Amino acid sequence: MRCVIARYPFDLTKDGVMDSMKGIPAEPVTGESVTIGRRRYPVKQVGEIITRQDRRDFTSGEVVRAMVRLGFTCHDHPAEPVQVLTPLQSASALLGAPGTWQD
Repeated sequence: MRCVIARYPFDLTKDGVMDSMKGIPAEPVTGESVTIGRRRYPVKQVGEIITRQDRRDFTSGEVVRAMVRLGFTCHDHPAEPVQVLTPLQSASALLGAPGTWQD
């Protein structure tokens, strides 16, 4: 698929993007991200790798549009950490925390 990122045309394929990102560790996600394989990458990191341009030369929106057109899933916000509660913490939360009782 032909797309324009930072005023330069690129011919991208889904397999080509996956091959480019293979073995690249994902940086911490703080904003928009894209799922490639089993990992979530910041879109700026993906754009830098597939275009070989500096991150300041393109917008995250340009990369998101290209990734969506290729069939990747993009996310607006970073992944929320999942808080796992012990059974005791779950029961306490259901009953209300101490000190919250009103007379």
